[in-house]
Amino acid sequence: MNGGKFNGEFSAFLRELKQKSDIAEVLKGYIALDRKGGNYWACCPFHHEKTPSFAVNEGEQFYHCFGCKESGDVIKFVQEIESTDFMGAVRILAARAKMTVPESEYDAEESAQKKKKRDTLAKILLESARFYLKNLYSGDERADKYLQYILNRGLAPTTVKKFGIGASLDYNSLPQHLQKLGFSREDMLDSGVVSANKDGRLYDALGERLVFPIINSFDEVTGFSGRKLEKVKFGKYKNTSNTMIFDKSKTLYNVNLLKKLKREQPIKEVIFVEGQMDAISLYQAGFRNVVATMGTALTKDQARLAKRYTDKVLISYDGDFAGQSADVRSLEILKDAGLEVRVVPIPDGKDPDEVAREGAEAYQKCLDSAMPVIDYRIHALERKFDITKTEEKRLFVTEALKIIKEAESESVREELLKKLRDKTGITYHSLERDLQALGKEPKPQESALLGGQIAETAKGADKQKKAKRFILAAKLFSAPYAKDADLKDFSWKE
Repeated sequence: MNGGKFNGEFSAFLRELKQKSDIAEVLKGYIALDRKGGNYWACCPFHHEKTPSFAVNEGEQFYHCFGCKESGDVIKFVQEIESTDFMGAVRILAARAKMTVPESEYDAEESAQKKKKRDTLAKILLESARFYLKNLYSGDERADKYLQYILNRGLAPTTVKKFGIGASLDYNSLPQHLQKLGFSREDMLDSGVVSANKDGRLYDALGERLVFPIINSFDEVTGFSGRKLEKVKFGKYKNTSNTMIFDKSKTLYNVNLLKKLKREQPIKEVIFVEGQMDAISLYQAGFRNVVATMGTALTKDQARLAKRYTDKVLISYDGDFAGQSADVRSLEILKDAGLEVRVVPIPDGKDPDEVAREGAEAYQKCLDSAMPVIDYRIHALERKFDITKTEEKRLFVTEALKIIKEAESESVREELLKKLRDKTGITYHSLERDLQALGKEPKPQESALLGGQIAETAKGADKQKKAKRFILAAKLFSAPYAKDADLKDFSWKE
């Protein structure tokens, strides 16, 4: 908030908002309340229970659950049940009470202009979604290939409707349609659904693609993702560019239906997949607790968004998802957000969509095999090496020990070493000694000498002399990679 005057204004606004938002009346819109004595009672919406322990004190305007200990005022309740932040809850209640939220960053006129602009872009996005959906069932022969694709993927008509899947049949129809509705060129471009070529001609940014509307937690269309059905060298999927409304790094596909699910029941875990089709197929198979990152690397904003709905995340990417890749390391972002992370192993060469189409039982079997990230990284190594061959088994053990070394605790390391023992037949004590050997790193000053020896040589020294000096330093400080070096084999005269 800007300054004490505004803080005072906002505080007064909050007091009035709470006065107009009776906690019992607001909560009745979300849960069934039963009046007993001086309080209302209900089964807690934040945890499973059969006997009501969730109390609403209308006189004091607060709620408290005697089971899970959740408590707060009307704003806190809306914040939790709607999975939004404080200001998001304030805006929801303000809209209900027909109040205008004071703005902290802009004066009234600028705020009104910004809201008007956003509302216009939202209308363009909604009309575009309706246009794409209408195209799919227009009877136009150009829509046939999109309908056939949907049939081939086994999507039911109810699923297509629920996700609002549509199609762009060409590059010109959408901008023409939006112009007829009276939208300006500037607003169409700012919405991201329309682009302009070098000559200034407007065209559909997702022309000739199967189109998936991206909907936020407030049921607003914020952007689109389009899929080319023909084989292309690159760009099979294309997302709406970032706009005033849409930022894919802060977005999770299907979060709108995830929010609806949370209203019905507590969410134990959320499944993360890469693409829209994975999310849609899993949802249709009965796994409604699924979201997609739309092919982008995980971000802190997406992690924080997921945290609103659950404390546990299951990563379910393609079967060739590399256990030691940068993608897996980026999962630390989820852990940093306070989420428990497990990885779902998918059969090689398949993706979650394909497994889900085999049946819910096939995918549930994958979920039941979910494992911590570090376990999955070792599991992924097994796909790279044939441990029935002596040489490859040794390589596998070496790489696996490097991963085990990164474990957060001694107990986890011990557990992983036992699993490695069972896989390879190598004794636990031998593996433990090798793991300890990996930990013998040169001291900082020794490392500095080893790494900086070349830089410290006199200018003009040739490469052979530099190499000799490096080997000598490595041997003197017992560097692991120099243990087989025999100094008698070298001439050290310079």
